[in-house]
Amino acid sequence: MTARDVTLARLRAALAAAPPTPVRHRPGHRRQGELPPGDPELVDLLAERLTDYRAQVYRATGAAVADTVAGILAAEGATAVVVPPGLPADWRPGGIEVVVDDDLSADRLAELDAVVTAAAVAVAETGTIVLDAAADQGRRVISLLPDRHVCVVRPEQVVATVPEALARLTPGHPLTWISGPSATSDIELNRVEGVHGPRRLHVVLTDG
Repeated sequence: MTARDVTLARLRAALAAAPPTPVRHRPGHRRQGELPPGDPELVDLLAERLTDYRAQVYRATGAAVADTVAGILAAEGATAVVVPPGLPADWRPGGIEVVVDDDLSADRLAELDAVVTAAAVAVAETGTIVLDAAADQGRRVISLLPDRHVCVVRPEQVVATVPEALARLTPGHPLTWISGPSATSDIELNRVEGVHGPRRLHVVLTDG
């Protein structure tokens, strides 16, 4: 018997002899996995996680999405934005050039200031938004080349955990998982944003 086997045997014996420790929750408290999609606690947690990852988070009514998006782009100094063909018409911002992606070239996409998309699902626990190339999200490339990404998320799309998100996604679809703006580090561990995608991520959480 090796030293590793002896150590593992002692651990198993100690664990078997220890009484189980009951898990206690605060009165009225529910664990994340017990919360239904769109629960306000999940939406708040998603907003908190995204903010931690340096994304900008906004709350808007369904009727105010276009105005909210327009305000974000105006503050960023954006003059032209690309949108996927299936983005709802009432989400498209006014007062700015809106270019619908019809297989635009990479060079043309890189010239545009921002992209506005919907989402497939969002994970509160990890602060992650997933795109699956549906008509309201478009080709993966349009969410990577413009310098700014404005993503609109509806509450019913917010789930607690990654397994819940995976259950909503279709195998074989191209998936883009987003947790904050694109960022990496150089050899001296200095944070560098925008190398592999947008430098700025703006998330609009709607109320329905």
